[in-house]
Amino acid sequence: MKHNAWHIAIMIVTALSAAAVGAVPGHAGSTVSISIWGGYPEFQPVYKKAADAYQKAHPDVQVTVLTTELRDFERKLAAAIPSDTAGDILEFDPTTMNRYIVAGLIPKAPPDIVQFVHQSFQASDQKTVTVDGTVYGVPWFRGEAALYYNTAMFGEAGLSQPPKNMAEVMAYAKKLTKYDAQGRVVRSGLSFRLFGAGSGIAEKFAMWMWPRGGEILTGNGQGKYKAGYDNDAGRATLTMYLDGVYTYKVDSFDIKHDADAFALGQTAMVVRESWVIGYIQKNAPTLKYGTAPFPMDKRWGTLSGPVNMYVSRSSKNPAVAWDFVKFLMQPEYQQAILTDTGWIAARKDINFDPVFAKTPQFKAFLFSNPNFVRWSMPAIKDFDEIETKMATRLEAAYRNRSLAGNPTGIERAIHDMAQETNSILKRDGLYGE
Repeated sequence: MKHNAWHIAIMIVTALSAAAVGAVPGHAGSTVSISIWGGYPEFQPVYKKAADAYQKAHPDVQVTVLTTELRDFERKLAAAIPSDTAGDILEFDPTTMNRYIVAGLIPKAPPDIVQFVHQSFQASDQKTVTVDGTVYGVPWFRGEAALYYNTAMFGEAGLSQPPKNMAEVMAYAKKLTKYDAQGRVVRSGLSFRLFGAGSGIAEKFAMWMWPRGGEILTGNGQGKYKAGYDNDAGRATLTMYLDGVYTYKVDSFDIKHDADAFALGQTAMVVRESWVIGYIQKNAPTLKYGTAPFPMDKRWGTLSGPVNMYVSRSSKNPAVAWDFVKFLMQPEYQQAILTDTGWIAARKDINFDPVFAKTPQFKAFLFSNPNFVRWSMPAIKDFDEIETKMATRLEAAYRNRSLAGNPTGIERAIHDMAQETNSILKRDGLYGE
């Protein structure tokens, strides 16, 4: 995300009240400390709000919150979990956490937490904290992608509604792009993810590919997978990117991209998660924009990227840690996720109407339609490696002008990338037709 160094907020309760309002689970009368580690510093206000309230109920608890930029956090956990030096509560995505679970480094959730998960979350969210039938965590929030569009630019181009399908996306982008006297793009009609660190390049590619019928991995229902993009969907998606940059020139490597570009008015459309709403409120409060569900093609839906809460094996006070996790799931803090961070709370039974009244752009992320699918990446230990290597190949393909208008070259690039994906799966016994 957007943050560079450890941000440390320490909330220490020093008063030990003899007349405690609430007993600490399993530690009545004693002082205990728990810590939360996370990769999303924007959650600090939510954690502080909850920690302050938890203090009133449990004056003998000390809570420490440590958050850092996501990639640094991933590296920190990679060292801390195996060495049993991690914090008590870990905020992490299930795809990455899976490698630690299957290695026996993350304990399963206690029975009361398992019951709470089954009662309070949709089946799709329950699945993200479950490995081989065992619950290991609690769903916390998720990132879901939708289309952001600049309503002022749409009005100038004579467009009254956001695009509903893939054909309209490119047609709109052509109308919305602006060029200088030399024909260079100065305002993109659609901002693609063309470069950047980590696996986000492959993730955004998958978002555009899924409606066409493709996906990074296709499962056979027996715990085995193969590349799910060496097909028309994968080729069409790579063609879309290359056409966008080289043929239709609705985007360019030489201009700003992503949320920055949208907030600065340098792109008319971008696909991104709901946190961008909060980013716009802070950085471009006068921007005129709307949001819309992800455009459809053969199917209709969006990527839902969950982040869950787990308690580490190294926790000295796991009962207290789990109690605080459950405390965070109250409606007050679930709503605060949306208002304070812009991410989507995972709990299924929260009323967000007050938030919609103030910020209607959130509706595109929380609407319900039986034909709209919220899909997730598979939580297997090889996925991060697969996605990262895909990202490297995709960025090279996007920069290869000779692939534009070259179906044979596109087919070869997709096939070679899929071969690498399958070789990783085969290496670890995870490949299956």
